[in-house]
Amino acid sequence: CVTDMQTDEMQRLTPYQDVNDVIVFFSEHLKNCLGNNLLGLYLTGSLSYGNFVLGRSDLDFQAVANTSLSPRELESVEHLHADVEKRYEQWAKRIECSYLPVALLHEILPPKSPRPWWGHGVFYAEAPYGNEWIINQYQLYNHGIALWGPDFKSLVKPIDIKEVQKACVRDLFQEWEPKIRDSKSLEDSHFQSYLVLNLCRILNTVMRGSVATKDISAAYVKTTYPQWKDLIETAENWHYGIPMTENEKTIEFIKFAIGEVNAKHLLE
Repeated sequence: CVTDMQTDEMQRLTPYQDVNDVIVFFSEHLKNCLGNNLLGLYLTGSLSYGNFVLGRSDLDFQAVANTSLSPRELESVEHLHADVEKRYEQWAKRIECSYLPVALLHEILPPKSPRPWWGHGVFYAEAPYGNEWIINQYQLYNHGIALWGPDFKSLVKPIDIKEVQKACVRDLFQEWEPKIRDSKSLEDSHFQSYLVLNLCRILNTVMRGSVATKDISAAYVKTTYPQWKDLIETAENWHYGIPMTENEKTIEFIKFAIGEVNAKHLLE
């Protein structure tokens, strides 16, 4: 069943008028950019599963195309994103959108071929997939909101939680463990907050076998491991415009998460 969320529905989609305005503008103009090649456009991330924080969260979209984008389409999409961030300056560098050919949706491991991706105010025509691949697909399957096109569940088979757990473990060791030795990225307060809360989600998923929102995951970790309560609450309270400078504690939290995941694997 193909759907096309009407403009008035989009204008009521969230409690935030400026967010709704971005969704409407981007959705309508992306259809003009890609025409029949746009199979579906989905709202994902915290807005889709009820964990959006106005001062901290980004706007996350997933576009599914019938075929890989042509050079003309790539140029058109890049111009559209630049226009969106110029029109809605309060969301500049806080909008992300991945452009995925539908043929790749059956993949469990991160696809080897890159895809176009807009994030942090930059357009990457060939951005590699990471271990977030199947995690994002799981969230889309369970919470994604179709702005245009079919329900995402009609495009893919249900995703086994065990595959999500495996991806979380790979993400922990491939993406986050290296930050122990190269912590320069922690100087970015947004990234530091994101890392801490993402570690909470990894611990929740691996230890409990369920995917939960950042706030539920954070509550679980604070209760189960109260020694990290202060760090996690600092990350939860962070928003754009204030610093977060818990670099050393964040590195220790990474080490702790690795130890807990390793211990669980040894027990299984």
